Amino acid sequence: MQQYNTFEALKYYQQVFDEADTYEIRTKLANCHYGRANYRQASELLKLVPEDSLSHDAFRQLCFSYQKQDDNDSFIYWASQLTYHYPMDGEVVANLILAHIKAQQPQNAIIHGLQYSHRDSTNVLVNRALADAWFMNRDFTAAAMIYNQLLEQGDSTFNTLYSAGMCYSQIDSLERAYEYLRAALFLSQMQHANCAYRLGVVCVDTKRYEEGLHYLDLATRLMLPDTTAMKAITLSRGEGYYLTEHYNEAVAAWKEHLTYNPTSIATYYNIANTYALLLQDKEQAIYYYQQFLNLARKEENPTAALQEMMKKAEAMLLVP
Repeated sequence: MQQYNTFEALKYYQQVFDEADTYEIRTKLANCHYGRANYRQASELLKLVPEDSLSHDAFRQLCFSYQKQDDNDSFIYWASQLTYHYPMDGEVVANLILAHIKAQQPQNAIIHGLQYSHRDSTNVLVNRALADAWFMNRDFTAAAMIYNQLLEQGDSTFNTLYSAGMCYSQIDSLERAYEYLRAALFLSQMQHANCAYRLGVVCVDTKRYEEGLHYLDLATRLMLPDTTAMKAITLSRGEGYYLTEHYNEAVAAWKEHLTYNPTSIATYYNIANTYALLLQDKEQAIYYYQQFLNLARKEENPTAALQEMMKKAEAMLLVP
């Protein structure tokens, strides 16, 4: 491992491990797996090592291996064990707090945060997580105090500014909410929809009507779905419903597709055919055949396939 060649080291330690399973070799083999992102192998090896035989680094690898596998419950267990032995490992404490938040256990998160902060109240990672825990627990005053402390420490990140603004909006300190939400939105380069929405509401509530409407309009634009993606999604949904003989749902999906792609000639034709041949709705069929022909006739060089579709549509309109 002196040259950090985990590939060769892994083969060597695996051979030694196969001959003699010791805690030291097990730990070194796990270290190779961890360094190569083989987190399942690392955790399987390390969880069988007694806690008093784990180095601090190995203990951290055991915890974070479970976190990287999205095994939140196992991470909570092993991180709790680690912080019993190493209570001042701020990074693990902060992640343990966030894991409890993820598990909808804000009170447990707060307990771990307070235990740490009684000894060290300046750790940015722990303070961020603890503030989020207070916020989730709906104690907005306590959360706001820690977010303010973070800002005083120079942690003027988007999340800190946005969360501070949200806290103050909940406790009716709207001028401070305006200050922090506005700073957060500008820090996001005006791209965070929820921040724009919340700032717009605060502006209206503080009689900054014109500014508030501007932010609410921005939020509306930001919340619109991606047009390119929705074109593909709605078109595929229509096809899927059609092929499974859910014709009303197919028509609905194709109509939604037209809101994103209003010049889709074939979609008008598909809707018209479905109404005419499968749903027996002559009135709707006529309308969509006409819409199809209006667009198709504007094509300067219609393909042979399109010309054939036009002939069929014209014939359908002549059917009594």
